[in-house]
Amino acid sequence: MQHQTLGQTNITIAPLAFGGNVFGWTINEGMSINLLDQFVDGGFNLIDTADVYSIWNLGHVGGESETILGNWIKQTGRRSEVVIATKVGMDMKENGKGLSRKHILASVERSLNRLQTDYIDLYQAHKDDIETPLEETLETFNELVQNGKVKAIGASNYSGERLQKALDISAANNWARYETLQPEYNLYAREKYEQDLLPVVQNNNLSVISYFSLASGFLTGKYRTEADFTKSKRVGGMGKYLNERGLAIIKALDTVSAQHNTTQATVALAWLISRSNLAAPIASATNTEQLTALMAAAHLKLDAEALALLDAASGY
Repeated sequence: MQHQTLGQTNITIAPLAFGGNVFGWTINEGMSINLLDQFVDGGFNLIDTADVYSIWNLGHVGGESETILGNWIKQTGRRSEVVIATKVGMDMKENGKGLSRKHILASVERSLNRLQTDYIDLYQAHKDDIETPLEETLETFNELVQNGKVKAIGASNYSGERLQKALDISAANNWARYETLQPEYNLYAREKYEQDLLPVVQNNNLSVISYFSLASGFLTGKYRTEADFTKSKRVGGMGKYLNERGLAIIKALDTVSAQHNTTQATVALAWLISRSNLAAPIASATNTEQLTALMAAAHLKLDAEALALLDAASGY
């Protein structure tokens, strides 16, 4: 299993990130802790979360995922074994939103308290904030890096133009720069990333940590008709995948997974891991069997024939 360094940092990660959005939402704290143990025991270290997880769930206020991750760190003492990536900027209701200096400084303290740690490895802008000057955001992030509360910074949900502008501003001011990009990217959702963002990523030697890596579960192969939507509470918008192209991708995944005696999810993640500048896809699991399948992707090397079949089915 090959590890990668994030951008121009000294942070090294295994090629799969555990998506912590499920902590306290679709799985309780006990199962979350069991899966974190399994993940780290398997040689993986990148845990992705955000302050806003899981504010959308009835009765939640945000911070639930970070809190569970922090409890795991306190119980196990394994802080040094993991790379914690969290985010700021989404609407936290009474606690505000955006990437202003005021909001970032308040939010990072809340995240540090919930995570029960004195530093965040990768602190990411969850989405672009056009109402706040990039200079204000980046200078604030730079301050956090300088004072050691954050090791590196990253961006999520930026356009290629805005990402390049942010990188240029950091360079001009000798500030910490975005070292990573977290875009939506998977076998189905390719065009936006590959056309708009990949050139910026390659030109600036950024590392990519993809979200929706399994297209909200569609690429596991368990959603083939509308009748299958009852299988999970995470099927919102799944209908957009049920078309000729989506089903062709599933067919290709069926073929390749059968050839390798593995799951469609494993193959879909292995395809991502094979992509240029892709450091780690993010994927979530709700039980040990699912997590085992996800982890297997880091050990599956797809041959040229398999990659060509998947590329052809998912082309746009």
